[in-house]
Amino acid sequence: MATRTTPCAALALAAALFCWTATAAEPVRIGFSMALTGGTAAIGKQILLTFELWRDQVNAKGGLLGRPVELVYYDDQTNPSVVPGIYAKLINVDKVDLLIGPYATNMVAAALPIIMQYGKTTIGLLANAANSNFHYANYFSMIPSGPNPKASFSEGYFTLAAAQTPKPRTVAIVGADAEYARNATDGARELAAKFGFEIVYDKSYPPSNTDYTPILRAIQAVHPDIVYVASYPPDSVGIIRAANEIGLDTKMFGGAMVGPQITATAMQLGPLLNGIVNNAAFVVDDIMANPETAAVLRAYQEKAPAQGIDPLGYTFPPYAFAAMQILAEAVTATKGFDQDKIAAYVRTHRFHTPVGDIAFGKDGEWDETRALFGQFQHITGNGIDQFRGWPHQPVLWPAKFKTGNLIYPYTAARN
Repeated sequence: MATRTTPCAALALAAALFCWTATAAEPVRIGFSMALTGGTAAIGKQILLTFELWRDQVNAKGGLLGRPVELVYYDDQTNPSVVPGIYAKLINVDKVDLLIGPYATNMVAAALPIIMQYGKTTIGLLANAANSNFHYANYFSMIPSGPNPKASFSEGYFTLAAAQTPKPRTVAIVGADAEYARNATDGARELAAKFGFEIVYDKSYPPSNTDYTPILRAIQAVHPDIVYVASYPPDSVGIIRAANEIGLDTKMFGGAMVGPQITATAMQLGPLLNGIVNNAAFVVDDIMANPETAAVLRAYQEKAPAQGIDPLGYTFPPYAFAAMQILAEAVTATKGFDQDKIAAYVRTHRFHTPVGDIAFGKDGEWDETRALFGQFQHITGNGIDQFRGWPHQPVLWPAKFKTGNLIYPYTAARN
């Protein structure tokens, strides 16, 4: 017996097929804020390009759960006060499927209360100890700090100082009055006590500060054997210039300064960087020997010059790509966007990424530290070749990654 389809039934069927097709084609929307202006924009733009490269690669392979990926983002201006509003908008207005980021400790700490309120999962980007007060179970950190994140940004520095003969005795600690620097200087105080250093200067400055010469003169006046600094890019530049201007006389200088890892900043400072012992992300020869990391950097370096951003991208793009990769793997494995299921998967699995194999532990930090410390040495000019492959920043600590020797004291390395 033949089945007859009435016009109304045909229309209903067509409408159902249209709705199904539209639903199937809807993109997976991943939301975040990013520093596209302000003090950390030089880093934020690297991360955004990397996210776009990841999106394009995923979409070329059929998307996420068979749907194209779309990025939904807003400029947070490197201003923590605007971050909560951005994440509330992403959740309530844009109704994104997934969150990631934001970038930097100050911004992640500002975003977490909103993310927690709505029970969302996120992977913060290069945020030091941002979850140490919240203890939020659905937060994960893409930074190699490890189980003791505050101390990780100073352990190598103080270990190197304590190994010198004669051992230096006194330390000056200075940092911005903001989340990142507060966490890092908390760790510095912990390590100073552990290694028996007397703290002779311990002060912070407002993030809006622009004149660092009085700060460095005050430090010089107490004659510390070593100087530990925690700072973001604009203040790092100001502090380094002020140290050279006054001829800072100390045995070690550096710590957790964000900024010299940006190629343009390193080129701008040039020989003024000589002697600084600072945290580092990678041994460049090692990451370039990793085919996955090399592929990320090649893709990044092909696009970056046309956008006028960091042409090398040795530090930040591999971490950004790894964060997106982990998020996508968890979504694929759990077959959906249930935030608790995604977080449970991330919490209980090890991931193979462009920055190595990663597993997460307490507070979403890596289960082992991979923080490195290196020293800028023998920089003679401001050209990009001084920094391609980081030939002038050998890794000093930990020993298993060591590629060079400390030039000590700072005054000898600076000349």
